[in-house]
Amino acid sequence: MTQQENWPKVAVVGAGAVGGYFGGLLARAGAPVVMIGRPAFVGAVSKNGLFLDTLQFQESVRVEASTELNRVRGAEIVLFCVKTTDNPTTARALAPLLVPGALVLSMQNGVDNVEQIRAAAAIDALPAVVYVAASVPGPGRVKHVGRGDLVVGPENEKTKRIAALFSRAQVPCRISENIEGELWTKLVWNCALNAVSALGRAKYGLIASSPDAWKVVETAVYEVLAVARAAGVHPPGLEDPKVALAGALKIATQMAEALSSTGQDLNRGKRTEIDSLNGYISRRGAELGLPTPVNHALYALVKLAEGRS
Repeated sequence: MTQQENWPKVAVVGAGAVGGYFGGLLARAGAPVVMIGRPAFVGAVSKNGLFLDTLQFQESVRVEASTELNRVRGAEIVLFCVKTTDNPTTARALAPLLVPGALVLSMQNGVDNVEQIRAAAAIDALPAVVYVAASVPGPGRVKHVGRGDLVVGPENEKTKRIAALFSRAQVPCRISENIEGELWTKLVWNCALNAVSALGRAKYGLIASSPDAWKVVETAVYEVLAVARAAGVHPPGLEDPKVALAGALKIATQMAEALSSTGQDLNRGKRTEIDSLNGYISRRGAELGLPTPVNHALYALVKLAEGRS
């Protein structure tokens, strides 16, 4: 790919599977991208480029990589892709590096990252709903096995800039007027599948084919929807719980070869984002007076598994 003119400078903060995939596609399309990551990632990318093993192509992409967050300076668009547990410390370190008018896009699991980032550092980040099944099989390598699309919103000049940027790189990016509901839709799928995949050490396809596992998924989904209703949130198209469950089955089938990000974290001995997923539903349910026993059990078991109960 030849370098094209008039691309904004993009920085990826937290170059894991999500940041590597979407930042890599932007770089492949010609955008100047700098990726902030761990030393092993930076070493591999600096030497051999970022290897994207996707459903459409396998290609090494030349991209700038650094361990230093201050390389964000000058970026017009920042893809904020760190683990949710790192939100406050990363936001505080990032704030003084941002140029006026820079857009920060939270591309994370969970529904309250923008609030956390704003509370920590007064950064008005934009929320994005990310649908991609990707993993990092080795330093500087991203393996993509399903989907790869984004939702942002509501429609304004900032979200139109974001959507145009990704669309230019052939990444589907939809603008929604109900972005809170869209975030909760993703939360439904994450609460349904992530912990079950992690605890069962099972790819999504295996969960879909197990009637017993699917009973757990079903109850988890119904609990999340009950909490959403009590919180006054309307995940689009999920008013009927049976429709929501069918959606979970569709995702599990589409991404049959995917192991959840929670499962990948446990396999690597890393801290998971379960506090922002089933743990969030457990806390919100308690605040609203709603029992969420399955979500709480999944949360508690993942915390035990990661040794941080």
